[in-house]
Amino acid sequence: MAALKRMTPRDRGHVVLVGSALAYRGIPLQSAYCGAKHAIQGFHDSIRSELLHAKSNVRTTMVQLPGVNTPQFDWIRTTMPDKPRPAGPPYQPEIAADAIHFAAHSNRKSVKLGWPTLEAIWGDRLASPLVDRYLARTGFSGQQSKIPVSPDRRDNLYEPVPGDHGAHGRFDDEARTNSSQLWITKHRVMLGMAAALVGGLGLLGARTGR
Repeated sequence: MAALKRMTPRDRGHVVLVGSALAYRGIPLQSAYCGAKHAIQGFHDSIRSELLHAKSNVRTTMVQLPGVNTPQFDWIRTTMPDKPRPAGPPYQPEIAADAIHFAAHSNRKSVKLGWPTLEAIWGDRLASPLVDRYLARTGFSGQQSKIPVSPDRRDNLYEPVPGDHGAHGRFDDEARTNSSQLWITKHRVMLGMAAALVGGLGLLGARTGR
């Protein structure tokens, strides 16, 4: 809202909201996080509709991310016995930055990064009760490394953890360094035109064959 207060009088600008697959599918142990992301998703729908009603040239896009290999898992507050980890193989932060940069220069309402994000969203739409039961079985152990939390571990709940921790977390060995899904998202117009061309040529060939 602070950004829009300055953008709407100038009638230009682009707000990119960084969301998560968990804006659509809540998981155990992250109720506060999931609730916040759900709220941002609803906020975005409302604000976007208001801007369209006002015929404003200010644009908004929400980027839905999968797990990202940042140091957050080493400094977040946790009450679990073992160190936190992303629920699945995370993406490197450079891939997330690429998706956010693309969103800032597009006219799309939403940009979703990674097949896991689409799986979470569509899985919840198609079989939400079954996903509840699956997460009840796997969601607790799947978000913990097999490394006990140190008793003197510091967290950033009330104050920053001192030092420069960089952009990467401790999961470089398993983090994904590219996303075929993001490439498809960025080139969907070109791919759609190519599919239409191939389909048209196939139809023409079928008619010519007759």
